[in-house]
Amino acid sequence: MASPAQQLPAGWTAEWDASNQRYLFIEASTGHTQWEPPVDPTLMVDQGPAVAPAAGHGSKRRQYAAGQTQAYFGTPGAPDALGDGGYGAAAQQAPVGGQFFTPGLAGAGAQPQGPQQPYYDSRPEYINAPDQQQPQQTFVQPGMGALADQFSQMGMGGQKPFQLYTTNLLTSPPDPRELLLPPPEIRLPPNASISPSPAANADPSYQRSTLNAIPTTSSILGKSKIPLALVITPYRTLNEGEEPVPVVTDTVIARCRRCRTYINPYVQFIDGGNRWRCCMCNMSNEVPQMFDWDQARNQPGDRWARAELNHGVVEFVAPTEYMVRPPQPAVYIFLIDVSHASVQSGMVATATRTILENLDRIPDENGRTKVAIICYDVSLYFFSIPPGSVESSMLVVSDTDDVFLPKPTDLLVNLAEARASLEALLGRINDMFQDNSIIGSAMGPALQAGFKLMAPIGGKIMVLSASLPSVGPGALKNREDPKILGTAKESGLLQSASTFYKMFAIECSRAQVSIDMFLFSTSYQDVASLACLPHYTSGQTYYYPAFNAGRSEDALKFAHEFGGVLAMPIMLEAVMRVRASRGIRMASFHGNFFVRSTDLLAMPAVPQDQSYAIEIQIEETVTSPFVVLQTAVLHTTCYGERRIRVITTALPTTTSLSEVFASVDQVALATLFANKAVERSLTHKLEDARDYLYQRLVEILIAYKSSMTAGGAGASAQLAVSENMKMLPVLILGLLKNVGIRQSAQIPPDIRAYSQALLTSLPSQILIPYIYPTFYSLHNMPPEAGTVGPEGVILPPALPLTSERLERHGLFLIEDGQTIFLWIGRDAVPQLVMDVFDLPNYEVLRGGKYTLPILENPFSQRVNAIIQKTREMRRGVYYPHLYVVKEDGEPPLRLWALSALIQDRLDVLPSYQQFLGSLKDKVNGSSY
Repeated sequence: MASPAQQLPAGWTAEWDASNQRYLFIEASTGHTQWEPPVDPTLMVDQGPAVAPAAGHGSKRRQYAAGQTQAYFGTPGAPDALGDGGYGAAAQQAPVGGQFFTPGLAGAGAQPQGPQQPYYDSRPEYINAPDQQQPQQTFVQPGMGALADQFSQMGMGGQKPFQLYTTNLLTSPPDPRELLLPPPEIRLPPNASISPSPAANADPSYQRSTLNAIPTTSSILGKSKIPLALVITPYRTLNEGEEPVPVVTDTVIARCRRCRTYINPYVQFIDGGNRWRCCMCNMSNEVPQMFDWDQARNQPGDRWARAELNHGVVEFVAPTEYMVRPPQPAVYIFLIDVSHASVQSGMVATATRTILENLDRIPDENGRTKVAIICYDVSLYFFSIPPGSVESSMLVVSDTDDVFLPKPTDLLVNLAEARASLEALLGRINDMFQDNSIIGSAMGPALQAGFKLMAPIGGKIMVLSASLPSVGPGALKNREDPKILGTAKESGLLQSASTFYKMFAIECSRAQVSIDMFLFSTSYQDVASLACLPHYTSGQTYYYPAFNAGRSEDALKFAHEFGGVLAMPIMLEAVMRVRASRGIRMASFHGNFFVRSTDLLAMPAVPQDQSYAIEIQIEETVTSPFVVLQTAVLHTTCYGERRIRVITTALPTTTSLSEVFASVDQVALATLFANKAVERSLTHKLEDARDYLYQRLVEILIAYKSSMTAGGAGASAQLAVSENMKMLPVLILGLLKNVGIRQSAQIPPDIRAYSQALLTSLPSQILIPYIYPTFYSLHNMPPEAGTVGPEGVILPPALPLTSERLERHGLFLIEDGQTIFLWIGRDAVPQLVMDVFDLPNYEVLRGGKYTLPILENPFSQRVNAIIQKTREMRRGVYYPHLYVVKEDGEPPLRLWALSALIQDRLDVLPSYQQFLGSLKDKVNGSSY
C-alpha cells in the first residue's frame, strides 16, 4: 500500500499499523499520535511552550482497547461501533407527522376537524337555535408543480433534503392546532453527535432558533429576509412527568482552552480518546484525567454515560475556581407601601397574610435564607428583630433625602432563627397602619434603604406599591394625558420619566440585587418608569389595576401569584454568555438583564420562565456541515451551590434557500418580532413599531414569492408562503392588535407599558397565546372534553379567532394566558344558565369578574375542569381572572373580549382577510 507521507504537513510521519490495518500518524516534535491524516496540525495539537511537552518526550496517554477506540471515531469502511448506520442514523429517518412532510397536520393529536355536533346529546334543551353545522376544516395538499424536481436536488451534506411545501394563504385559513406542533425537524448530518441520545440537542422549550437550518453565508440569509435569532428560556418550570435537567456532580468540567466551549455531544474524540476536538473552533484539548473515573463508586467510569455527552441541557456543580466569593445565601427584602391607598385597598393585609402563609415555601433548605421587611409611606419604617426574641421594634426614618439604616444589625434576619418573630410581625403590620391617613410614597428612598441593607450580599427586593412615587429621589408626576393617546407623542409615555430608576437598577445589577415590582394603583402609576427596575435587574413586573381585596377574585389572584413568586427557586448572581461556531456572532440582546460587556449578560437573580431573545449575525462563510450554539449560565442556586447550566443546540448548515424557508420556526420568529416591536416603539414611535412588523412580513412574503415560486406564475391569484410559516401572518396580526402595540386612543399608558413588559419577557409557550388567544365552544363540545384522559383534562378543539363562530344560544371560552372570558349568548336557555351559574335565567346573570361555582351536575364540573386546566397549563405564576361576558352586557367588557378575536375587524384595524388582501397587494405590486 502506498504511503501517504508525501501528502502530510511538515513534521508528521505515517506508520502502517498491521494489527489495525491502517496508518498511524505521528508528529515528530511531540510524539502526538492519531489515526486520522492531519490536515491542519495547528488545529490538532496544542501550541505554545506552556502546553507542549519537550521534544522527544511523548505525553502520557490513556490507552483504550481497539473496540473502544472505534466508538470514538469509527473505523473507515466498517459499520459504526454503536449500531447500524452510526449515530446519525436516527437523524436520517424521515420524520413522522413532520411539519414539512405532512401539510395535513398528522401527529400532535391534530385530526382534521369535521362538523361539530351540538354538545350534550342527552340535553338537547341546551340548544334552542337551529343546529348550526360548523364548516369542516380542510387541509389542501399544495401542488409543487415544477418546483418538486428543483428542490429534490438540494440537500445538506448528503442528507435527505428538507421538502418545502408551498401554501396559498388566501385559501388556507389559520388553524390553531398548527401552533401546537413541534418546530421543524433539526436534520443533522450523520455522526454529527457522538451520542445516539434523543436528548443530545436541547429541547426547544429551553432554546430554539428562528431557523433550524443555518445559511452558510449572510447573503443567503439576507435573501430570505428571515432574521436569525435564538429564543432562550434557561430556567423553565418542569411540568409533571418531565425529566429534570441532569446534574454533573463530580466538578470535572471539560472546556475548550481557546474558545471556552463546554464539552457536549457534538465534539469529536481523537488520539485514542485522550483528546477531544472542539465543535466550535476545532481546537484539540486534553480530556481531563478524572473524566473517566466514577468518583461516587471510586472506580473507572463509563465515559459514554456522562450526562454532558448525552444531553443538550445539563448542569454542572462548579468547583471553587468558578466563584469570586463563597455562594451567597438567598436574601429577600419586602418593601411594603403602607400609605392610605394601600391599606384601604386591602393590599397590605393580603400581602402580609400571603408572606405569612408562604414562609415554609420560601427556599431555605440549608437554613441560610435571610429576610427583612421595610414599610413606607412618606417615611420609612424598619423592623428590628433581635436574635432569640419574639418581639420586634419599629424604627422610623423620616429623612428621605439622605437615607440611612437606623441600626447596623437585626434588620436583616435569618428566616429560620427569627421565624416566630416574623410571624408575629406579619400578623401585626396591617393593624399598625390600619388608620394611616398619609397620602404619598417614598418608594425611591425605600429602594435605597433596601439596597444598603442588601448590597454586601445581593438577593431579591420585592416592592409592593399602590401609589405613584411622590417623595424623595425617584419621585414621579402624573403625566397621563388623554389628548396624546393615539398620537405620535404617545410613545413618550412608554419611556421612563426619570433617569433615577435606570441608574439605580444598573447599580443594583452590579451588587447582584434583583427587583420585582407588584403594582396595585387605582389611578396612574407610571408602570413604564417603574418597570425599568425589573428590566435591568432580571426581575419581573406584576400589575393589578384597580386592585380591591374586598373582591375575592382580586385577593385570590394576587395571593396566588405572589405566593408563586415567593416559592420560586431563583438563580442568584448569574451571568449568561452564548457561544457559537466560527463565523457566527451574537449581535443584539433582548430581555430583562444588563449587558455588562459585549456579550456577557448580568442577571442578579434569574426567575423561572423568563425568556430572552438574541439576534445572530453570520460574519463569514460557514464551512462546517453544522453549527453549534451554546448558552452557559453561571449561577448560585438559592440553596447555596454554584452551578453552570449549559444549553447546546446543533443546527445543520445549508446553501439552499428552500431549506432555509422550510426550516423556519414561526413561533420563535413571532417571539423575536414581539421583542423587536417593543424596542422600536421605545426608540422611535408606536406607529414605527407597527410599520416595522408589517414591512418585515411583506419582505418575507416577497422574498418567498420571488425565490420559491416559478417566476411568480399565477401570483396574482395567491399569496404564497411555506407550509411551516402559514401561521406567521396571523401571529403578526395578533401582535399588531395586542394592547402593547395596537393603534388606539383608548389604551391607558400603564396597561400598554405592562403589556410591553410581558411581550419582552414571556417565553414562547405563554407569549403565543397572549398574541393569539385560545377560543373554545363549550355548549356543544365533544363528550370527552372536560373529562380526565391519559394526559389530564381533555380540552375542546380550538376554534379560529372570529366572531363568526359565536352563537346567540352558546357558551364560549376565550383566554390569552392573562385573562379568561366566558362569553354567553343572549339566547342561552335557562337550563344552561342553571347548570353553569346556578341562576334561573340569563337576565339575572351579572357580567364582570366572576368565581364560577362547582355544581352537582356533569356539565358544571366539565366547564370548571376546563377553566382549571387552562389556568394550570401555562408556565409561570400567572393566575388569570375569569370574566363573564354577556352578549348584550357592558360595552367596554364586551369589546375587550371581542378584541381577543383577532381575525375580526377592530376599530381601524383590519380583519384577517383584509390584512391578507393588503399583503397580497403589497407583495404582488412589488418591483421584485
